[in-house]
Amino acid sequence: MEELDPDNAGYIMIYNLETLLLQAPNQTVRGGDSKVLSQLLSQKLKPTQENNPLKRWYQKMMYFLMDNWQRVWIMMLWMGIVAGLFTYKFIQYRHKAAYDVMGYCVSVAKGGAETLKFNMALILLPVCRNTITWLRNKTKLGVAVPFDDNLNFHKVIAVGIAIGVGLHAGAHLTCDFPRLIHATEEEYEPMKPYFGDDQPENYWWFLKGVEGVTGVVMVVLMAIAFTLATPWFRRNRINLPKPLKKLTGFNAFWYSHHLFVIVYTLLVVHGIYLYLTKTWYQKTTWMYLAVPVILYACERLIRAFRSSIRAVKILKVAVYPGNVLSLHMSKPQGFKYKSGQYMFVNCAAVSPFEWHPFSITSAPGDDYLSVHIRTLGDWTRQLKTVFSEVCQPPTAGKSGLLRADMQGGNNPSIPKILVDGPFGAPAQDYKKYDVVLLVGLGIGATPMISIVKDIINNMKIKDKDDGNNGALDALESGRAPPNKNNKISGKSFKTRKAYFYWVTREQGSFEWFKGIMNEVAEMDDKQVIELHNYCTSVYEEGDARSALIAMLQSLHHAKSGVDVVSGTRVKSHFAKPNWRQVYKKIALQHPDSRVGVFYCGAPALTKELRQLALAFSRKTSTKFDFHKENF
Repeated sequence: MEELDPDNAGYIMIYNLETLLLQAPNQTVRGGDSKVLSQLLSQKLKPTQENNPLKRWYQKMMYFLMDNWQRVWIMMLWMGIVAGLFTYKFIQYRHKAAYDVMGYCVSVAKGGAETLKFNMALILLPVCRNTITWLRNKTKLGVAVPFDDNLNFHKVIAVGIAIGVGLHAGAHLTCDFPRLIHATEEEYEPMKPYFGDDQPENYWWFLKGVEGVTGVVMVVLMAIAFTLATPWFRRNRINLPKPLKKLTGFNAFWYSHHLFVIVYTLLVVHGIYLYLTKTWYQKTTWMYLAVPVILYACERLIRAFRSSIRAVKILKVAVYPGNVLSLHMSKPQGFKYKSGQYMFVNCAAVSPFEWHPFSITSAPGDDYLSVHIRTLGDWTRQLKTVFSEVCQPPTAGKSGLLRADMQGGNNPSIPKILVDGPFGAPAQDYKKYDVVLLVGLGIGATPMISIVKDIINNMKIKDKDDGNNGALDALESGRAPPNKNNKISGKSFKTRKAYFYWVTREQGSFEWFKGIMNEVAEMDDKQVIELHNYCTSVYEEGDARSALIAMLQSLHHAKSGVDVVSGTRVKSHFAKPNWRQVYKKIALQHPDSRVGVFYCGAPALTKELRQLALAFSRKTSTKFDFHKENF
């Protein structure tokens, strides 16, 4: 009314409203760009069908190897070692006296046992996070070893262990033991040094011994840990009766996984009390396990020691819409990290034993640490509750539903927080690329916010070098002057363009990082960072059902420079992004470049973003490297 009725007549003409409704969406969509992009790239992206099936298969295989060669060689090496160990033990027992009684069954059982020992040792290495972080930060192994897939490899090894248990236990129970029980006196004679002078008469003889008891208990404990680690139980996807509800969720997974302490103890005992091996140096179980177990034990000791001496003080607490808790804390001395990395957080008021990983949302140049935690499970829900009790409604000009600022000192009523880290994550490699595409889904925006802040801080360093530096309010707006200890020079900063797409369903989510968004919009005169906020709870732009809000949004932004949806200077878009158009735009603007695509969020979007990255890499001169971090 203000725009179309400057004379305060009290009414506007219908054609004025029609013109506004038709034009406003076009201002936000920038449809002209899409048309140009489509015209320039449509020819290159048309799929060409190869008539020869062999050539089609060859092309697919080559594309697969190009995209996954790191995973392929690691898997081939692992499977080669496992197959080699199985074959070695299989052939060895073919030439022993036990083979005459138990046949191929004993060879299969011992071959499976050898792979089991190797995999039980190897499965600890992918979860040695300090070691992996050191390797990816200090060595060049990251070129050939896919450290980002450490947990996936951990799961693959778990499957290998399950197969090894099946071969070992299955061959013993269904073949070896029955043959031994039903053997004649002459056939049993060579077995007396191993099983005693009295021939076993039934299964109970085998199960009541140390070997049987340890074996059965290990299988039961491993089955429990394996079952509760599956997505159905860990993510509460299975609907159990109320008394069994505690068997689902992260807590059940976390505690059941710590049964491995008992399993490894029983495994060593099981490996000492062997039926067919009596010489100590041939009992190799402890030899396999020694180094990985010591390494993992050191990792846990480092966590306990480091978190106890790295005391942190809570500086600010805020509860935001969407069940998000923001914690700002002092940075421990010597805590050096990269944007995109994560750390573990412990709160004794909730649970003294549980540590949970969260992406660091502050930048390396900030003089504080911050995390944004969404309440998705039991632990996070309790954490929000204990901190909400010490918070108050915000004063005027402050964001959030509840807040608590402790600038004058540490409030004794604030729950104590311990941190451990930092640890390596896929997003930390963004500095390797001149151009980056950052995609955050909901709370998955957290590592991307740290990267955006890091880029801003490096821009400040450049501005300072040019004589343009100002004083900034670090904690309120999320802005911070470059840390004196920050050795990153703006001149050596490689990233020259960043595209940040934040997709969220709730309008209130934009409050989480309101200060950062405003700072980027104010500082980024050279348009190094493109920010795109998407609110999926509104119909897409151009849809008649969202025309009114799009019109009001455009008017408000043009008049005050503030977006009516997010409350920031960054203009929000509606519905989901057209990811193909996003890739097209970047491919057009950055030909012959290598673009790093970093995604953090629910697994649902991973497939589409990866496939588009592969498709555009193959069909255009721009190469997209896809990195994901799911939660």
